[in-house]
Amino acid sequence: MSTIPPTRDATPPRPGIGIFERYLTLWVVLCIGAGIGLGQSLPHVFASIAAAEVARVNLIVAVLIWLMIIPMLLKIDFGALGSVRQHWKGVGVTLFINWAVKPFSMAALGTLFIGWLFAPLLPTGEGPSYIAGLILLAAAPCTAMVFVWSNLCDGEPTYTLSQVALNDVLMVFLFAPLVGLLLGVASVTVPWDTLLISVLLYIVVPVSAGQFVRRAVLASGGPAALDRLLARLGPVSLFALLATLVLLFGFQGEAIVAQPLVIALLAVPILIQVYLNAGLAYWLSRRFGVAWCVAAPAALIGASNFFELAVAAAISLFGLKSGAALATVVGVLVEVPVMLSVVSIVKASRGWYERGTAA
Repeated sequence: MSTIPPTRDATPPRPGIGIFERYLTLWVVLCIGAGIGLGQSLPHVFASIAAAEVARVNLIVAVLIWLMIIPMLLKIDFGALGSVRQHWKGVGVTLFINWAVKPFSMAALGTLFIGWLFAPLLPTGEGPSYIAGLILLAAAPCTAMVFVWSNLCDGEPTYTLSQVALNDVLMVFLFAPLVGLLLGVASVTVPWDTLLISVLLYIVVPVSAGQFVRRAVLASGGPAALDRLLARLGPVSLFALLATLVLLFGFQGEAIVAQPLVIALLAVPILIQVYLNAGLAYWLSRRFGVAWCVAAPAALIGASNFFELAVAAAISLFGLKSGAALATVVGVLVEVPVMLSVVSIVKASRGWYERGTAA
């Protein structure tokens, strides 16, 4: 893993949000309908898919998740880790939010809302599983979509790249123990062997594969070749995500039809924790005198989640039909509109922010 400061070519492109990503919530809603309909009309097909497991890993879902995750990880340049020190205050704020605040705040919010306030409205006995899914969602910092959010608020690209690369490294070592700790506190049985297999399959393998392909493409064709590859793989990644959601809702169909309010109730702690963590990261950045172009992406990285990894881990740990898997999917449902709202808030408050840092 290189620690050489990134060259000009290492600076990530400044992507806008594509039409597919912008309307991701709509596609998720369509997947809910398609999944429920297919699950009700083709139960034998879904039973066969569920049976395609080896060592508790569903092979079809595993392939879809790799197709979903690996193209995103191709964007990460670990050579950018050498530039972390250039923006150490912003990096410190985001690390604090991602690893010391967000997972614990989500565990607390999940326990408050799902385990107590909303418990009478939820399926009996599913509360711990829903809380587990929320914890998995919060324990995985966002990787790829952060570049889009940062671009939309004119964030510093070098900071964004270095922070995301650092979070990817930390996920390899911190995701499993943090999830295990919080699930234990929430009285959810932790299948440690499955958790470690999930880290290997959905963090270590995709990160390694992504870096191998990235370096090979850059060596043979340079940044232009990598951009072309990312453009071709983007639709593959999104198709894999939507196909996974159709499968999940195919298995969850009966529960959702019986209690459609579940999705709205699960969204409540997710929405609160996004605004809580974004606001805290933004406020701390202002207190420490961090430049706005770093504070804006710091707030976004602190608030957003690597929902693809959360979905994968929930399926591996608790199964396709679990409340944990459903809870992580709700994170996908609200991701785009809520993060676009955070982008609007930090852009609208730029004057207030810079007056404070100047003072």
